[in-house]
Amino acid sequence: MINRRQAGVTLIELMVVCAIIGILAAIAYPSYQRYVARTHRNSVEGCMSQYAQFMERYYTSNLTYVGAAPSLPCRLENNLSQRYTISLRAGTVTARAYTLDATPAGIQATIDAQCGTLTLDQTGARSVSGTAGRDQCWR
Repeated sequence: MINRRQAGVTLIELMVVCAIIGILAAIAYPSYQRYVARTHRNSVEGCMSQYAQFMERYYTSNLTYVGAAPSLPCRLENNLSQRYTISLRAGTVTARAYTLDATPAGIQATIDAQCGTLTLDQTGARSVSGTAGRDQCWR
């Protein structure tokens, strides 16, 4: 009788390991994408706060929001401009009021569809256009 030692792994063992890795990746990748989307959403919330502060400083100096044209560098940080478009909503800028919108773009619009467009006005009121609640989207 010849005693053989097994050297290496069998094809079945290799296939089982590949299947387990595939299942774990299928579960982990969407979770990771949601985490990244939430991180970018938090970044745009901070940028919108900077826009609101700019608008308030402009109002303090001019006693009107009309004519304010913020173009802050925060929209360019971490490629935020590729994920969101931050703008003053057309027709909402008056002497005493404004509304800021952050509209998701590109992959952010797909991944973060439940929140949709984030909105902030001169009173600090925050809202979302998506199906998720405001408390879920605004931190």
